[in-house]
Amino acid sequence: MTAPIDDRPLFHGTAAELPPGAMLTAGFRSNYRPDVVMRHVYVTAQRDGAGLAAELAAELVGRGATPHVYEVEPTGALEDDPNVTDTRFPGNPTRSFRTTEPVRIVREVDDWTRLSPEALHAWRERIVAKAPEDRGEILN
Repeated sequence: MTAPIDDRPLFHGTAAELPPGAMLTAGFRSNYRPDVVMRHVYVTAQRDGAGLAAELAAELVGRGATPHVYEVEPTGALEDDPNVTDTRFPGNPTRSFRTTEPVRIVREVDDWTRLSPEALHAWRERIVAKAPEDRGEILN
């Protein structure tokens, strides 16, 4: 495991409403594949990437869930996220990482780019409308 190669802030997107100081921990079911219990917490240096994750999480939760993007601070080492690194993109252009250690919420951010209604509809069709087992493998 390694730390990011720069000191940009890191972000996490979710449908959960969390206060500053709250700790995100592994061991919960995946938003994308509820049959998978996650062994990692995922973060990204791209605010809008966390926004996309938040919007998808809210869509998957349904019931009018609200997407939230948080600036976070890892408490342990990070490694490149293999779900988007090398297996899908060379290197780590999305600046996506994961950790088995808790991640502390620093603050909620609201200056991320929301998906247009058309883009949200396309993602809904691409991921949300599929059965969980058809959403693709998660490298956990």
